[in-house]
Amino acid sequence: MLTILFDGVAYGMLLFILAVGLAVTMGLMNFINLAHGAFAMVGGYITVLLMQRADVPFLVCLPLAFAGSALLGAVLERTLYRPLYSKPHLDQVLFSIGLVFMAVAAVDYFVGSTQQILQLPEWLKGRTEIGSLGMGHYRLFIIVICAALTVGLQYILSKTRFGSRLRASVDDQRVAAGMGINVNVVFLSTFAFGSGLAGLGGALGAEVLGLDPIFPLKFMIYFLIVVAVGGTSSITGPLLAALLLGIADVAGKYYIPKMGAFIVYTLMIVILIWRPQGLFVRQGGKA
Repeated sequence: MLTILFDGVAYGMLLFILAVGLAVTMGLMNFINLAHGAFAMVGGYITVLLMQRADVPFLVCLPLAFAGSALLGAVLERTLYRPLYSKPHLDQVLFSIGLVFMAVAAVDYFVGSTQQILQLPEWLKGRTEIGSLGMGHYRLFIIVICAALTVGLQYILSKTRFGSRLRASVDDQRVAAGMGINVNVVFLSTFAFGSGLAGLGGALGAEVLGLDPIFPLKFMIYFLIVVAVGGTSSITGPLLAALLLGIADVAGKYYIPKMGAFIVYTLMIVILIWRPQGLFVRQGGKA
Protein backbone atom coordinates (compact mmCIF):
# COMPACT_ATOMS: atom_id res chain seq x y z
CA MET A 1 0.00 0.00 0.00
CA LEU A 2 2.78 2.45 0.90
CA THR A 3 4.66 1.54 -2.28
CA ILE A 4 1.55 2.27 -4.36
CA LEU A 5 1.13 5.59 -2.57
CA PHE A 6 4.79 6.45 -3.17
CA ASP A 7 4.59 5.58 -6.88
CA GLY A 8 1.33 7.52 -7.17
CA VAL A 9 2.91 10.62 -5.61
CA ALA A 10 5.89 10.36 -7.99
CA TYR A 11 3.54 10.02 -10.96
CA GLY A 12 1.43 12.91 -9.74
CA MET A 13 4.42 15.21 -9.25
CA LEU A 14 5.59 14.39 -12.76
CA LEU A 15 2.15 15.18 -14.18
CA PHE A 16 2.16 18.47 -12.30
CA ILE A 17 5.45 19.62 -13.81
CA LEU A 18 4.19 18.57 -17.23
CA ALA A 19 0.87 20.40 -16.83
CA VAL A 20 1.71 23.47 -14.75
CA GLY A 21 2.78 25.46 -17.81
CA LEU A 22 -0.64 24.82 -19.33
CA ALA A 23 -2.28 25.96 -16.09
CA VAL A 24 -0.29 29.22 -16.25
CA THR A 25 -1.11 29.95 -19.90
CA MET A 26 -4.80 29.09 -19.46
CA GLY A 27 -5.35 30.70 -16.08
CA LEU A 28 -2.98 33.64 -15.94
CA MET A 29 -2.61 34.39 -19.64
CA ASN A 30 -6.15 33.31 -20.64
CA PHE A 31 -4.83 31.33 -23.62
CA ILE A 32 -5.76 27.72 -24.43
CA ASN A 33 -2.62 25.96 -25.68
CA LEU A 34 -3.45 22.34 -26.42
CA ALA A 35 -0.02 21.98 -28.04
CA HIS A 36 1.55 22.09 -24.57
CA GLY A 37 2.32 18.37 -24.74
CA ALA A 38 4.39 18.94 -27.88
CA PHE A 39 6.88 20.99 -25.84
CA ALA A 40 7.10 18.10 -23.37
CA MET A 41 7.81 15.76 -26.28
CA VAL A 42 10.56 18.10 -27.50
CA GLY A 43 12.24 17.99 -24.10
CA GLY A 44 12.02 14.21 -24.04
CA TYR A 45 13.55 13.83 -27.49
CA ILE A 46 16.32 16.34 -26.73
CA THR A 47 17.29 14.22 -23.73
CA VAL A 48 17.05 10.85 -25.49
CA LEU A 49 18.90 11.92 -28.64
CA LEU A 50 21.67 13.70 -26.74
CA MET A 51 22.23 10.63 -24.57
CA GLN A 52 22.04 8.14 -27.44
CA ARG A 53 24.04 10.01 -30.09
CA ALA A 54 26.36 12.30 -28.15
CA ASP A 55 26.77 10.43 -24.83
CA VAL A 56 25.73 13.52 -22.89
CA PRO A 57 25.14 12.68 -19.18
CA PHE A 58 21.54 12.51 -18.03
CA LEU A 59 21.88 15.32 -15.48
CA VAL A 60 23.33 17.60 -18.16
CA CYS A 61 20.48 16.77 -20.54
CA LEU A 62 17.81 17.97 -18.09
CA PRO A 63 18.71 21.70 -18.17
CA LEU A 64 19.32 21.41 -21.92
CA ALA A 65 15.82 19.98 -22.36
CA PHE A 66 14.41 22.89 -20.36
CA ALA A 67 16.39 25.46 -22.34
CA GLY A 68 15.59 23.94 -25.73
CA SER A 69 11.85 23.76 -25.04
CA ALA A 70 11.85 27.27 -23.54
CA LEU A 71 13.64 28.67 -26.59
CA LEU A 72 11.18 26.98 -28.93
CA GLY A 73 8.30 28.30 -26.83
CA ALA A 74 9.71 31.84 -26.97
CA VAL A 75 10.10 31.72 -30.76
CA LEU A 76 6.59 30.35 -31.31
CA GLU A 77 5.06 32.80 -28.83
CA ARG A 78 6.62 35.71 -30.65
CA THR A 79 5.75 34.51 -34.16
CA LEU A 80 2.57 32.40 -33.93
CA TYR A 81 0.89 32.56 -30.53
CA ARG A 82 0.88 36.30 -29.79
CA PRO A 83 -1.57 37.28 -32.57
CA LEU A 84 -4.05 34.73 -31.16
CA TYR A 85 -4.21 36.10 -27.60
CA SER A 86 -7.18 38.30 -28.51
CA LYS A 87 -8.90 35.67 -30.65
CA PRO A 88 -11.85 33.51 -29.48
CA HIS A 89 -10.96 30.36 -27.58
CA LEU A 90 -12.20 28.16 -30.42
CA ASP A 91 -9.58 29.69 -32.72
CA GLN A 92 -6.91 29.05 -30.09
CA VAL A 93 -8.01 25.41 -29.68
CA LEU A 94 -8.06 24.69 -33.42
CA PHE A 95 -4.70 26.40 -33.95
CA SER A 96 -2.94 24.57 -31.12
CA ILE A 97 -4.41 21.19 -32.10
CA GLY A 98 -3.08 21.81 -35.60
CA LEU A 99 0.37 22.39 -34.11
CA VAL A 100 0.12 19.09 -32.24
CA PHE A 101 -0.51 17.11 -35.41
CA MET A 102 2.29 18.97 -37.20
CA ALA A 103 4.68 18.14 -34.34
CA VAL A 104 3.63 14.47 -34.35
CA ALA A 105 4.17 14.22 -38.12
CA ALA A 106 7.53 16.02 -37.97
CA VAL A 107 8.93 13.80 -35.22
CA ASP A 108 7.63 10.67 -36.93
CA TYR A 109 9.33 11.72 -40.18
CA PHE A 110 12.70 12.81 -38.80
CA VAL A 111 13.15 10.44 -35.84
CA GLY A 112 10.84 7.51 -36.50
CA SER A 113 7.75 6.04 -34.90
CA THR A 114 9.45 3.58 -32.56
CA GLN A 115 9.35 4.17 -28.82
CA GLN A 116 12.58 5.62 -27.50
CA ILE A 117 14.53 3.94 -24.71
CA LEU A 118 16.11 6.12 -22.03
CA GLN A 119 19.13 4.61 -20.32
CA LEU A 120 19.27 5.96 -16.79
CA PRO A 121 22.50 6.26 -14.82
CA GLU A 122 23.22 3.26 -12.62
CA TRP A 123 22.64 5.23 -9.41
CA LEU A 124 19.05 5.90 -10.48
CA LYS A 125 18.20 2.30 -11.35
CA GLY A 126 18.19 0.84 -7.84
CA ARG A 127 15.42 0.36 -5.32
CA THR A 128 15.40 0.75 -1.55
CA GLU A 129 13.11 -1.26 0.73
CA ILE A 130 12.10 0.20 4.09
CA GLY A 131 9.66 -2.15 5.74
CA SER A 132 6.61 -2.39 3.47
CA LEU A 133 7.70 0.68 1.48
CA GLY A 134 9.61 0.10 -1.73
CA MET A 135 11.13 3.24 -3.20
CA GLY A 136 12.53 3.27 -6.69
CA HIS A 137 15.53 5.59 -6.80
CA TYR A 138 14.39 7.27 -10.01
CA ARG A 139 10.89 7.94 -8.69
CA LEU A 140 12.40 9.39 -5.53
CA PHE A 141 14.61 11.57 -7.72
CA ILE A 142 11.49 12.76 -9.59
CA ILE A 143 9.72 13.64 -6.34
CA VAL A 144 12.69 15.65 -5.05
CA ILE A 145 13.20 17.56 -8.31
CA CYS A 146 9.50 18.28 -8.81
CA ALA A 147 9.01 19.34 -5.19
CA ALA A 148 11.90 21.81 -5.47
CA LEU A 149 10.48 23.19 -8.73
CA THR A 150 7.04 23.54 -7.14
CA VAL A 151 8.37 25.55 -4.21
CA GLY A 152 10.42 27.74 -6.52
CA LEU A 153 7.51 28.34 -8.88
CA GLN A 154 5.17 29.22 -6.02
CA TYR A 155 7.72 31.71 -4.71
CA ILE A 156 8.20 33.31 -8.14
CA LEU A 157 4.48 33.77 -8.77
CA SER A 158 3.53 35.00 -5.31
CA LYS A 159 6.59 36.76 -3.86
CA THR A 160 8.58 38.29 -6.69
CA ARG A 161 8.17 41.45 -8.75
CA PHE A 162 7.80 39.35 -11.89
CA GLY A 163 4.83 37.50 -10.40
CA SER A 164 3.18 40.80 -9.49
CA ARG A 165 3.76 42.13 -13.01
CA LEU A 166 2.30 38.97 -14.52
CA ARG A 167 -0.87 39.18 -12.42
CA ALA A 168 -1.21 42.89 -13.22
CA SER A 169 -0.74 42.24 -16.93
CA VAL A 170 -3.45 39.59 -16.91
CA ASP A 171 -5.96 41.62 -14.89
CA ASP A 172 -5.69 44.73 -17.11
CA GLN A 173 -3.11 45.02 -19.86
CA ARG A 174 -3.72 48.73 -20.48
CA VAL A 175 -3.28 49.72 -16.85
CA ALA A 176 -0.20 47.50 -16.56
CA ALA A 177 1.33 49.09 -19.66
CA GLY A 178 0.51 52.54 -18.28
CA MET A 179 2.46 51.68 -15.13
CA GLY A 180 5.55 50.93 -17.21
CA ILE A 181 5.20 47.15 -17.41
CA ASN A 182 6.23 45.65 -20.75
CA VAL A 183 3.30 43.26 -21.12
CA ASN A 184 4.71 41.56 -24.22
CA VAL A 185 7.97 40.72 -22.44
CA VAL A 186 6.08 39.41 -19.41
CA PHE A 187 3.91 37.14 -21.55
CA LEU A 188 6.90 36.00 -23.61
CA SER A 189 8.87 35.10 -20.48
CA THR A 190 5.90 33.32 -18.94
CA PHE A 191 5.16 31.28 -22.04
CA ALA A 192 8.82 30.35 -22.51
CA PHE A 193 9.18 29.32 -18.86
CA GLY A 194 6.01 27.20 -19.02
CA SER A 195 7.26 25.54 -22.20
CA GLY A 196 10.60 24.90 -20.54
CA LEU A 197 8.91 23.23 -17.58
CA ALA A 198 6.97 21.03 -20.01
CA GLY A 199 10.23 20.08 -21.71
CA LEU A 200 11.83 19.26 -18.38
CA GLY A 201 8.81 17.16 -17.48
CA GLY A 202 9.10 15.35 -20.79
CA ALA A 203 12.77 14.64 -20.11
CA LEU A 204 12.01 13.31 -16.64
CA GLY A 205 8.99 11.35 -17.84
CA ALA A 206 10.55 9.65 -20.86
CA GLU A 207 11.48 6.60 -18.79
CA VAL A 208 8.21 6.46 -16.82
CA LEU A 209 5.65 7.42 -19.47
CA GLY A 210 7.41 6.28 -22.61
CA LEU A 211 8.32 8.50 -25.54
CA ASP A 212 7.09 8.27 -29.12
CA PRO A 213 5.67 10.72 -31.68
CA ILE A 214 2.11 10.46 -30.37
CA PHE A 215 3.13 11.47 -26.83
CA PRO A 216 1.26 14.84 -27.00
CA LEU A 217 -1.96 13.10 -28.03
CA LYS A 218 -1.72 10.30 -25.47
CA PHE A 219 -1.30 12.61 -22.50
CA MET A 220 -3.26 15.67 -23.62
CA ILE A 221 -6.34 14.52 -21.70
CA TYR A 222 -4.28 14.06 -18.51
CA PHE A 223 -2.91 17.60 -18.73
CA LEU A 224 -6.41 18.95 -19.25
CA ILE A 225 -7.78 16.97 -16.30
CA VAL A 226 -5.06 18.38 -14.02
CA VAL A 227 -5.88 21.92 -15.11
CA ALA A 228 -9.67 21.48 -15.08
CA VAL A 229 -9.81 19.79 -11.68
CA GLY A 230 -7.17 21.96 -10.02
CA GLY A 231 -8.33 25.25 -11.46
CA THR A 232 -6.26 27.75 -13.41
CA SER A 233 -5.92 30.67 -11.02
CA SER A 234 -3.10 29.25 -8.88
CA ILE A 235 -0.60 26.39 -8.91
CA THR A 236 -1.85 24.90 -5.62
CA GLY A 237 -4.96 23.50 -7.28
CA PRO A 238 -3.15 21.80 -10.20
CA LEU A 239 -0.61 20.36 -7.73
CA LEU A 240 -3.31 18.77 -5.60
CA ALA A 241 -5.20 17.61 -8.70
CA ALA A 242 -2.05 16.02 -10.15
CA LEU A 243 -1.36 14.17 -6.90
CA LEU A 244 -4.95 12.90 -6.73
CA LEU A 245 -4.82 11.85 -10.35
CA GLY A 246 -1.47 10.12 -9.97
CA ILE A 247 -2.46 8.18 -6.86
CA ALA A 248 -5.87 7.23 -8.29
CA ASP A 249 -4.34 6.09 -11.58
CA VAL A 250 -1.61 3.98 -10.00
CA ALA A 251 -3.94 2.46 -7.38
CA GLY A 252 -6.65 1.79 -9.97
CA LYS A 253 -4.25 0.01 -12.33
CA TYR A 254 -2.93 -2.07 -9.42
CA TYR A 255 -6.17 -3.07 -7.70
CA ILE A 256 -8.65 -2.97 -10.61
CA PRO A 257 -6.59 -3.23 -13.81
CA LYS A 258 -9.64 -4.06 -15.97
CA MET A 259 -11.22 -0.71 -15.12
CA GLY A 260 -8.44 1.21 -16.89
CA ALA A 261 -8.84 4.97 -16.59
CA PHE A 262 -12.45 4.71 -15.40
CA ILE A 263 -11.47 5.65 -11.83
CA VAL A 264 -9.59 8.75 -12.99
CA TYR A 265 -12.51 10.01 -15.07
CA THR A 266 -14.98 9.25 -12.30
CA LEU A 267 -12.87 11.23 -9.83
CA MET A 268 -12.71 14.11 -12.30
CA ILE A 269 -16.50 14.17 -12.78
CA VAL A 270 -17.19 14.07 -9.04
CA ILE A 271 -14.77 16.94 -8.29
CA LEU A 272 -16.07 19.10 -11.14
CA ILE A 273 -19.67 18.57 -10.03
CA TRP A 274 -18.63 19.59 -6.51
CA ARG A 275 -16.44 22.53 -7.62
CA PRO A 276 -17.02 23.43 -11.29
CA GLN A 277 -14.30 26.11 -11.26
CA GLY A 278 -11.66 23.79 -9.83
CA LEU A 279 -10.30 23.08 -6.38
CA PHE A 280 -8.78 26.55 -5.85
CA VAL A 281 -9.99 29.89 -7.18
CA ARG A 282 -8.10 33.13 -6.63
CA GLN A 283 -10.44 35.61 -5.04
CA GLY A 284 -10.82 38.76 -7.08
CA GLY A 285 -9.02 37.22 -10.04
CA LYS A 286 -10.07 35.34 -13.07
CA ALA A 287 -11.58 31.94 -12.49
